[in-house]
Amino acid sequence: MTDELNRIKQKVERTNKHSAFTFLVFLVISAAAWFLVKLSENYTTQTSFRLQLSEAPADRWISSDEQTVKMSLNVDGFHVLRYKMIREPKRVVTVALSDVPYRQEKGDTYSFSSQYVAEKIADRLKISASDITMNDGMIYFNMSPLKSKVVPVALRSDIKTQRQFGLYGIPTLDPASVTIYGPDEIIDTVRSIRTELFSRTNVGESFNASVALDLMDGKIRSNTKEVNATFEIDKFTEMDVEVPIKVSDSLKVRFFPETMSVKCLVAMRDYASIVPESFTVSVDGQQLKAMQPLLDVRLATWPPTVQILSTRPDKVEYLIVQ
Repeated sequence: MTDELNRIKQKVERTNKHSAFTFLVFLVISAAAWFLVKLSENYTTQTSFRLQLSEAPADRWISSDEQTVKMSLNVDGFHVLRYKMIREPKRVVTVALSDVPYRQEKGDTYSFSSQYVAEKIADRLKISASDITMNDGMIYFNMSPLKSKVVPVALRSDIKTQRQFGLYGIPTLDPASVTIYGPDEIIDTVRSIRTELFSRTNVGESFNASVALDLMDGKIRSNTKEVNATFEIDKFTEMDVEVPIKVSDSLKVRFFPETMSVKCLVAMRDYASIVPESFTVSVDGQQLKAMQPLLDVRLATWPPTVQILSTRPDKVEYLIVQ
């Protein structure tokens, strides 16, 4: 009798456990269905995003503080949930002024339709811009003029040529000068605008290249972002030239030796035109005036396409002829 009662008790317990589990399953399914139904319904919620403006014209800077734009979202619960998952510091929308038709209101105040902000937020939330109602119809901001200055462009380059080839002359730049904009305290110190370093190896022929300007990490601006550089490459050969050492015709001075030996590299196209008269040697006039026994001499000028390898001597003796 006792065994029979135990069997009945165990059967009742199993039935109750199964009923409880079934109830929990149906409860979870019902809750999930209710949650999905609620999420599929539309809701209107107030929200706000911080607005950042970028890409102002090169001659102006955005002088107004960062602002907060408010709006209503009329979306289903899924998109409300997506929005709620964006943390407050991440609720930022950036609008490039180059993408919107802003207009000048008065003085340094400008405006554009807030609909462009709505479109950016809609892209972020994967909804339609029509689901967003902006509290304000226009966005107002301030832009102040920057000081301008025309400066030459200074090329930074590292060109390595093939053997017996070399850079012929100074590379030409187009444009050779640009207008830059920035605060007074920075623009007043800028004498030229450098390019980014341009490098090329194993070069054996002339070429053109676009080289970006170095705008000092955004401290200055320019409508010109890069220049076109032309590099002329030619074959070079060694040449030895004996350059006469002279002073003004009013002085009768004889130097020992009478010439400076110049070893240089000359482009093949210029070889026939390079003569001693293409160079000049300078004598230290102060030493001559002080009647010092030895005078310093140096190569003073030479053709711009010639590369000097060595010169000798660096001192000479002399005799003043009466």
